[in-house]
Amino acid sequence: MPSATPTEAELAAWAALSREAQVSRYREALTHPDCCAVSGESMGDILAAARERVAARDDG
Repeated sequence: MPSATPTEAELAAWAALSREAQVSRYREALTHPDCCAVSGESMGDILAAARERVAARDDG
């Protein structure tokens, strides 16, 4: 699946996919029921949380 914070291995795996496979995975992700869920978080909140996850992953 597409990721906002991919690892190097995920980037390589993504790059190895054909354009059609990448588009298909994006469509699948965007039509997932979670994409329609309402959140009280702002885009800044979501970005900050993603950055925290990346920092924690890089530290450990």
